[in-house]
Amino acid sequence: MRNLIIFSTLVMLAACGTPQGIEHTEKLSKAPNIVLVITDDQGYGDLSIHGNPIVKTPHLDALAKQSTRLDNYHVSPTCAPTRGALMTGRTSNRTGVWHTIMGRSLLRDNEVTLPQMLASAGYQTAMIGKWHLGDNFPYRPHDRGFQHAYYHGAGGVGQTPDYWDNSYFDDVYFRNGKPEPSKGFVTDVFFDEAIKYIDQFKQTDKPFFVYLSTNAPHGPMHAPADYAAKYENYDIPTKIKHFFGMITNIDDNVAKLRRYLEVNNLADNTIFMFTTDNGTSAGDKVFNAGMRGKKNSEYDGGHRVPMFIHWPAKGLNEGRMVNQITGHVDIMPSLLKLAGVEAPEGVKFDGVDISQQLLDPQAQWPDRVMITDSQRIYMPKKWRKSAVMTDQWRLVNGKQLFDMYADPQQQHDIAAQHPAVVEELTDAYNQWWTEIEPTFTQTAPLFVGDDKANPVTITSHDWLGYNAAVPWNQRSIRRAIREKDGVHKSFWLLDIRQAGNYKLSLRRWPEEINHPIRAGLEKGEAVAGDKAFRAVNGEGFDARTAHIDIQGKSLSLDVQTDDKSVSFMLPLDTGKTEFKAYFSDAKGHQLGAYYVHIERLASE
Repeated sequence: MRNLIIFSTLVMLAACGTPQGIEHTEKLSKAPNIVLVITDDQGYGDLSIHGNPIVKTPHLDALAKQSTRLDNYHVSPTCAPTRGALMTGRTSNRTGVWHTIMGRSLLRDNEVTLPQMLASAGYQTAMIGKWHLGDNFPYRPHDRGFQHAYYHGAGGVGQTPDYWDNSYFDDVYFRNGKPEPSKGFVTDVFFDEAIKYIDQFKQTDKPFFVYLSTNAPHGPMHAPADYAAKYENYDIPTKIKHFFGMITNIDDNVAKLRRYLEVNNLADNTIFMFTTDNGTSAGDKVFNAGMRGKKNSEYDGGHRVPMFIHWPAKGLNEGRMVNQITGHVDIMPSLLKLAGVEAPEGVKFDGVDISQQLLDPQAQWPDRVMITDSQRIYMPKKWRKSAVMTDQWRLVNGKQLFDMYADPQQQHDIAAQHPAVVEELTDAYNQWWTEIEPTFTQTAPLFVGDDKANPVTITSHDWLGYNAAVPWNQRSIRRAIREKDGVHKSFWLLDIRQAGNYKLSLRRWPEEINHPIRAGLEKGEAVAGDKAFRAVNGEGFDARTAHIDIQGKSLSLDVQTDDKSVSFMLPLDTGKTEFKAYFSDAKGHQLGAYYVHIERLASE
């Protein structure tokens, strides 16, 4: 068997430099602009160019035909992990991002990001849409190298940290952390924002990097009426009609953005990339391009996704197909090289620089092993939902072996016939796991009392705890999701940045609606398509007492009938600490405080 090169084996475990440690360099001349469009939960098969018989994506099909296409490109099987790897060039498990909730979607603050490096080299950087790598300082997009950030909260519109009752139309989004009303459908709003941002620099010599990350077509599926209507005559569920409608809306927006670049003479020297974050969440019922699995799967349907790279100035506009295995961890090192930006000192990538192979069709591609997995649990577990991959082979969960040349649908396990292949891939995985496992205990606490972010609001989306019931979306908040045994077990991990007197205010409902803790809440307006998160009656909870546990202190206060929040005033010392906050009723049943506002008070 040929020699295998494990792309992550030589990665150092030393802490990476921080944004403050990156020196600014002379601004690049003639550097390419970069636009990276990534959609959410759209699989490889959710494009008509890949054979889907129903979905309409003529503009993305045209882009594919005018691009270099990485057709064996792999990501993580779920949202946030893919983004963590994309932003760092490092495997998601190593960065602390191995889940989408439960404090495991926070990109550790010692990771150096792609926008940091580009900004340090003179790029104007903007993040628009879905971030999903932390909603609190120092994890927000504008803390991680994006000079401009316009986004919804958490991993999707209407999730717990998002602005209350957002539901895809006329929502409130965050501009550099501040809420701001918008008008229109979410994807239209985000693409319009990208065009407005680019328009500032079109006649300057400043290169720009726009990371345009759509919420669509993530569930719940809500498409504009005219887009859903395009699929009205197909015998598919309403949910899928809206799923495809959201994709066609993305398709039209990609066309609008590309037209803007053409008209303004920006297209030739812009690296325009289109990809998605994981396998399909819904389209597999119609078409899955012959792949096994979908979102969250260890089979190819969970992590093989499209990647189109268009750059006319360098010949990446000829429809070239690349069949060698590549992945999300390759994007940062490759873009830095294409942009002429030095890689961050002291940081070792898990991915490889494929820029030479992109620019030169005759360049040799190295043999390599890539590993992806889905670890949607509190702490990663060895071999869990894993795939060890080469161009030819897939070792799945350490047990099944598939020859992708002969069996791309992964139907025939041939591990028994190829023990040497299984052994080599197993060894590769074991080396990888031995290297990254010590990093799992590195923490990503929420910063409190820092001069750069005071006060802060934390939410149940980031609760930690084994087997925790985590209310990650606003429907769960409305339904008062809690532990079945009535005992609240989850907690936040905080980093108290400055000692002092603090005010900790516990809420059942978010601050923007200022609703009584005990009261229920009428359901919000319905939205066409799926049932909206807000279209659920809010359950009351007869809270009588509020409780906190922090730094060895256990404190309680009474909850009055009309209280909208209950505030504890106490001194806190610096350092990391677990923090638990909850309400209890007269029978002792407990409900976590879904929202807590924490403020370091001015010293007298």
